[in-house]
Amino acid sequence: MIAGIFIIAISVVLFVYWLRYSCVLLLRTAEERVAMSSVHDDRFNVASVMERLKTESELDPLERELERDYRVVTYLIEHAADLELASIENRLLMLNYRLMRTWSRMTRSFAPAQSRRALGEMASVLNVLVHQMGEQNGLQLEA
Repeated sequence: MIAGIFIIAISVVLFVYWLRYSCVLLLRTAEERVAMSSVHDDRFNVASVMERLKTESELDPLERELERDYRVVTYLIEHAADLELASIENRLLMLNYRLMRTWSRMTRSFAPAQSRRALGEMASVLNVLVHQMGEQNGLQLEA
């Protein structure tokens, strides 16, 4: 009985570690491609939130802006057949976004620095997804 519980606990820990490592690796790789283009889409608040995260003390308005962008991006991924953004990698990034959103809300009151980092990672995920949408559809994004 105890051995079974121990094995399940270790398996869950290893799965969470794998998931987190995979998401961080995917995000870093995608961010390198985004950084090389230096183009951003002004229709989304991601770039502005990333800048304001460095200076703004109130995190709730930033989270609301990211949530709005997340809803738009997920709607487009689910309903726009020609976007082709429903890959496993992008699904992992979206799962990472939701995990970071939960972590940000949990740590908001007792660890604001952790919450700020989680919001930064959420913004990075959205930035990658928005950039991929622009690349795949050949959209002309304003610099």
